[in-house]
Amino acid sequence: MKFFQTTLVIMAAGLFLVGTLTETVEAKTVKVVMTAEEVKIPIDNKGTLYPAWTFNGAIPGPVVRVSQGDTVDFTLINPRTNQNSHAMDFHAAQVDVLKEFAPIKPGTQEHWTFVARVPGVFMYHCGAMPMVEHIARGMYGIIIVDPKGGYSRRYPKPDREYVLVQGQLFQNPDDYQAMLKNKGWTNSLINGKIFHYDPVHDPNATQALVAKPGERVRIFFVNANVNMPVAFHPIAGIWDRVYLNGNPKNTLYGIQTYNVAPSEADTFDIVSPKDRPTNNAIVDHTMSAALRGAITVLMNTPDADPSAGRGSNILLK
Repeated sequence: MKFFQTTLVIMAAGLFLVGTLTETVEAKTVKVVMTAEEVKIPIDNKGTLYPAWTFNGAIPGPVVRVSQGDTVDFTLINPRTNQNSHAMDFHAAQVDVLKEFAPIKPGTQEHWTFVARVPGVFMYHCGAMPMVEHIARGMYGIIIVDPKGGYSRRYPKPDREYVLVQGQLFQNPDDYQAMLKNKGWTNSLINGKIFHYDPVHDPNATQALVAKPGERVRIFFVNANVNMPVAFHPIAGIWDRVYLNGNPKNTLYGIQTYNVAPSEADTFDIVSPKDRPTNNAIVDHTMSAALRGAITVLMNTPDADPSAGRGSNILLK
């Protein structure tokens, strides 16, 4: 799984496990190494290949998860086999855009550090020009910065956690001028595929999000569209809580739909009825996006896989 192919040196065991946040968390240094890879990868459940630009060969790139106050020690490798310069823009970083975020040529690498001072959920993406093409081809991902204070009444411990990242698919990946005009996009990608977790609309889909009835499911969501906002909505449900930018200080309650701007990331909690099995369809309620791939099924059943949405299984591949 590409999630494990990122070099993440975590100095405290169990950082990725749900429920490991505590009231006192000692700051750590987290080493993250990513490789820019220009490769063809499947963008639907049938295996259709697309000439993508990626971090570590997957869309989205690997999940980076740290705690507030941690230092991220980051290295980006651009192999000499690539044709293009690439860069890294961590939205969680407060650094120098002309230095740390500068593009690097094929055959080189860049190393820098930053302190994750603000809790929440953030997008990362390639910042090389033309940026619209690098993002549209798949060079994006998520960094989660868990709050230093841990779980609380305002930010309760979830039973399951999932990562969903939405992007636009442009059939002509070389025409960045069309991308700027929002022309030529044909489908929506969820974690890199059309209808990735939707066996209802795509018979080739083999996965869905799962939970048990009554469980609190937390979704870390990134809008990686290059142009379009996302009307994020759980059909047959209501968001119990929405944490703007994933920060517990910015909490909304009882929300039907929340508008997520391009490059914005937010955290969403949903709690299903505990007295019976149910299903939700988590969608971009912009119908032109939903019916072109932006639908994710959440199945709430007593026999839900106990490992799904826990540990390393928050980004389903």
